[in-house]
Amino acid sequence: MTESQRADARRNHGRILAVAEREVAEHGAGASLEQIARVAGVGSATVRRHFPTRQALLEAVSQQRVEALSERARDLAGSGDSRGALLTWLADLVAYCVTARGLATALSYEADPVHGNSCAAAISEAAEPLLRGAIADGAVAEDVAVAELVTLVVGIAMATEHHRDPAAAAERLLAVAVAGISPGR
Repeated sequence: MTESQRADARRNHGRILAVAEREVAEHGAGASLEQIARVAGVGSATVRRHFPTRQALLEAVSQQRVEALSERARDLAGSGDSRGALLTWLADLVAYCVTARGLATALSYEADPVHGNSCAAAISEAAEPLLRGAIADGAVAEDVAVAELVTLVVGIAMATEHHRDPAAAAERLLAVAVAGISPGR
């Protein structure tokens, strides 16, 4: 591949990703790949060459949001309140999933909710210290796993996506779930 071909491929990748971000924000995870190709000025095969699956495209679109959530988890991990830090981060994750159309789908999976998915792996890695701290402090039941929490958040975001006020509905469902993950007092 010549340098000009590589440069063209990089430009196509960037253009496809920029268009995909706008389309996913407007239409959610079901944004048309053909529309993305058309607006980006490339063929469908070019989109598929850069992003072989819809999931790969959604993961790429969600990468910045996932990085921000990971940074937020690192910031919260140093707080003195392990339960509060975990719950704050879970609320942030729910809020991101509700407002960033496509993120919940990027975090969802057919089988294993963590392995084989870069967004989910990054989110799980970010959440692990928060969960471990909360478990160590006795603030969360010992048998709760990060994959379960991520799956719960994805479910909440998807279940409330079409509510009149998705953010409020998602916040309420998370509060109900939190009561279920907290140890009996």
